[in-house]
Amino acid sequence: MYLILDWDGTVTVRDTLWMLLERFGDREVFARMEAALGTTHTHQEVMETEMATITAPLQEAVDFVVAEAAIRRGFHRLVERFHPLVLSSGFHETIEPVLRREGVDVDVVANRLDPRPDGWRILWTDDAPCPECGELCKRRALPAGRPRVYAGDGYSDRCAALAADRVFARGGLAQYLDSRGVAFEPFDDLDDIAAALA
Repeated sequence: MYLILDWDGTVTVRDTLWMLLERFGDREVFARMEAALGTTHTHQEVMETEMATITAPLQEAVDFVVAEAAIRRGFHRLVERFHPLVLSSGFHETIEPVLRREGVDVDVVANRLDPRPDGWRILWTDDAPCPECGELCKRRALPAGRPRVYAGDGYSDRCAALAADRVFARGGLAQYLDSRGVAFEPFDDLDDIAAALA
C-alpha cells in the first residue's frame, strides 16, 4: 500500500499558501481568484496570479511559515507506521523547512518557487495538462504498483483522489466527492487515518 498525503490543509491545520497570501500577498486578488477557481479560472491560473502578488523575500516568508504553521495531530505516528508520500501543489521551499522543524523525513513531490522581488513565480513540477481533468494536477505523480490510499482536503486533490483505491477526505474534497457519489472516509486529524489503516 502507498499512503499519499496532501500537505496544505491535510498535514497542516491551515493551508500555508493561504497563510502566506494573507500575510504577504494581495488579499483582494486572493479573494477574487479563489472565488473563480474551477469556474472561470484553472487551478494553474489561480495559483500563478495569487503567488505573483507576493514580493517578500523568500527567507522572511519561510520564517513566517515555520513559526506559524501547525501540523495536524497524528502526523508523526502516521509517518512512523506508513512512511507516506507528501504530494502537494505547494512548494518544496515552504514544506521542507516545516518538516525539518518537526524532525520528519518523508518523500515530497511539490512545485518549486522563483521568488522574484517583483512577484513570485511557480516552477511547475509537471507542466503538462492531465488527460483526465485537463489541468495541471497531481494524478500523474501518484506512485504505481500497489494500492493507493489518498488523503486530501481541497480542489487540487480532486483528480488524484479519483484515481486512488481508498480516499480519506475533509473540507472541499469531501464535498466534491460526496456530490459525485464517490466513496470516501472522513477525517478530522491524522490519528483517524492511522486508526482506520491499522
